[in-house]
Parts: sequence; structure tokens; C-alpha cells
Amino acid sequence: MADLISVINPATEALIQTIPGDDRAAIAQKVSQARQAQPGWAALAPADRMAPIQRFRDRLIEQADTLAARLTSETGKPITQARNEILAVPGRIDFFLEHLLQVLTPERVYGEPADALPGTSGLEEVISYDPLGVIANISAWNYPYFVGSNVFVPALLLGNAVLYKPSEFATLTGLAIADLLHASGIPQDIFMPVVGTGLTGAALLEQSIDGVFFTGSYATGQKIAVAAAPQMMRVQLELGGKDPAYVCATANPAIAAASLADGAFYNNGQSCCAVERIYVHTEVYDDFLDAFLATVQGFSLGDPTDAATYLGPVSRQPQLAVLQHQVADAIAKGATLRCGGEPLDRPGWYFAPTVLTEVNHTMAVMRDETFGPVIGIQRVTSDAEAVALMQDTPYGLTAAVYGTDRDRAITLLRQINTGSAYWNCCDRVSPRLPWSGRGHSGLGTTLSLAGLYTFLQPRGWHLRTE
Repeated sequence: MADLISVINPATEALIQTIPGDDRAAIAQKVSQARQAQPGWAALAPADRMAPIQRFRDRLIEQADTLAARLTSETGKPITQARNEILAVPGRIDFFLEHLLQVLTPERVYGEPADALPGTSGLEEVISYDPLGVIANISAWNYPYFVGSNVFVPALLLGNAVLYKPSEFATLTGLAIADLLHASGIPQDIFMPVVGTGLTGAALLEQSIDGVFFTGSYATGQKIAVAAAPQMMRVQLELGGKDPAYVCATANPAIAAASLADGAFYNNGQSCCAVERIYVHTEVYDDFLDAFLATVQGFSLGDPTDAATYLGPVSRQPQLAVLQHQVADAIAKGATLRCGGEPLDRPGWYFAPTVLTEVNHTMAVMRDETFGPVIGIQRVTSDAEAVALMQDTPYGLTAAVYGTDRDRAITLLRQINTGSAYWNCCDRVSPRLPWSGRGHSGLGTTLSLAGLYTFLQPRGWHLRTE
């Protein structure tokens, strides 16, 4: 029995469309088609794989307004932020295109005359790379263009076939991505959308595939790792975070407040790398808090189709209950509610931007992933206290330090086990740097050269002249 996807507008709660999902037979057929087509795709010259991706890149720019409107309609992401997401993808594609030949070129690691040893005359050692084969990309709803293109673009460029399962909360966007890739020249058998809920994703993992690349929660990532284990396939998990930031005594409190308010509330806080915990040195705490509250209370909340809107609805209705629970738990344990704290009495899944102070680590808001417009701010008296609190989490995605001393910030950040570290900035991703999590934040790497090698498997060549 196939899933039935009801696409609902989070801002109005109106049904946009009902879409039938893929049943097991359809999924098996798509995997079979991809398996048959992949060797021919991998055998093409790199330039022949690059050309359709270049066209896809250009069409993203040409159709950004239409694609952004679709994304906003089904996720509630403010239209300006939706357009920003789409228009940032071409820069990432440019990086992949620029470095593709570098990772595909075989490397001769032994065989120069200076390397010759007795008994090794005529021996060469070479490393080359082959595509993984057929992979599943189980993507996310919060940044479908960002997190999806970090996987399917390099995977396709490097000769893999992709079974692309968009989140059921961004199904229309996922289908739009597939249409755009096919119109750009990617063969339909090489990039195949698989539509459905988590049950569909589980059925996809029952097929004979060579890798699974998932973006989502730690709980689901655990299930995927277990399901993938019998096949010994490549597993990459981009999971959640409880991303901390520390405002040192030397920081400019107004500048830090503006940056961290955006880092905490952009996309309604629905980002794995959104700031979720803030620690502020007591010397700048009061000034920071005043500036932070003024910034948050100045955010424009409303219709996500309005270009001036900064905060729209949350994308998933069940998350409202999670946010309410975290706020109630914090208040019951002694936190002070500075603003917000509850859903808005209006159509749509809106939650007021919420700031809590006098928080501590007995509270869920400082331990569990929030993924919404709620932030806790805790006063600290020293760098050592801040580091201890920042490190008090099973997650390890990002951490940030604000202050005037670069060396001091780097020293503090080295003590925190995260894949990304920020000084005087936050909630930022670059194609030139690896994106990876530690602990409950995941396994594997996208972006950077390391993120290209993710979609390849090495072959060692031992070559001796007779």
C-alpha cells in the first residue's frame, strides 16, 4: 500500500494537493532502472556529466521566483529566505564543477626513480576512484535545495545514480527539483524521485543500493544506520544539533546580539546549525540581553509570501507541542519568560518568538533540540564555565564564540567537540569547508574536497612492468 501525501500550507492550513506515494513495487522498479543505467552514466566523459549540471545551475537562477513560491507554500519559509536559499545553490555547484577533475584524476603515489628500491624496479602504485553506484538521498524539508544539492549534485557529477526521496513536508519542491534536473539533461533513470513518508524511506533501504545519505533527526538516523548495516553500504547521516554560542566579556554586546538573534531565529530556528543555546559573560550580560530582546521583538512575523516577513509559521504542526513543552518545562524549573512563549491565535502554525533567561541544564530547552523560534540565554562568570556548558551535550555540530581576541576564541573552540567552529559569526555554511557532525550530530562529510570524495570509493593499483 502506497503512502498518500497531503501537502498543507502551514500559513493557512489549507490543503494544497494530495500526492500518491510510491509503493514497494514502484520503488523496486526505480532501483532496478537506476542500477541498469548507472554504468553508462559513469562511463561518460566528465564534461558530459558537467554540462547538464551547469544547465541546472543556470535554471535555478532563471526560475528562482517560481521555485521559491512553491517552497514557501508548502514549508511556510518566508519568501525572501526561500529565494535566498535557491540563489545560494549555484555558488556551491560552481565549487563542485571547479574541483571535479581534481578528485577524478588518478594519483601516482609511487614509481618515480627516486623511489626505486631493490627488487621494485618497474613498479608503479596508483590510486583511482570509482563512483559508489546507486545511492539513496533521503533529504530534509527545512533546506531542501541546500541539503539536497550537497548530496545529489556531487553524486551525479561523479557518476552515481540517485534515488531521491524528498521529505514528505517538501514533496512539491522535491518534484520540482527532479523536473528541473531532467529538463537540464540528467537522464530520468539516473535521478529518480521516490515519493512518500518515512515508511517509503524504510522500503527504499530494503533494496540493493550502495549508499544512503540522510538528513534529519538523530532518532531517525539511528534507525537508518541499523537498516543499512546488513548491506554494508556507505552510510552518511547529517543529523541535528544543540548548537551553543558564547559571548565573551570582550565582545561588543550589540553586535553579538544582532548576529545571534539572526542565528537563532532565521528560518524560524528550523536549522540543524541554528543557535540553540547562548551563554553570556556576566560583564556584558545585561547589555547583550537588552539588545537581543530589542532585535527579536523587531522581527516582522506574518504572511510568508510578503517579502518583508522575517518569521513565518513553523513547517510542521506537531512541533508546536514540542515548543510549548520546552517553554513550560523551563518556566516550571525557574526560567524567566522574556517574550513569546505560545502559539499565536490565528490561522496557521505560528509560534511567537520566545526568549527564556535564568535557564540551566536541567531544562529541556538547554538539552534537547528545539528546532523552532525558542532560545535560552544563560549567564556565566568565566570562560571555563562557558566551555563546560557548551560541551555538555551529546551533539557536536557547531559552536560559536564572540569576542575581540581571535586566539582566545580558537583556544576555547578547540575544547568543544564540533565539526564546525565560528568566531564572531554563526549559522554559516561554505562549499569550501567540510560540513560534518560529531556524536549525535552524525557521520560523514559533505562540501569541500572531502565532500566530493564521499561519493567515491578508492581503488589501489599495483602495476609492475614485466
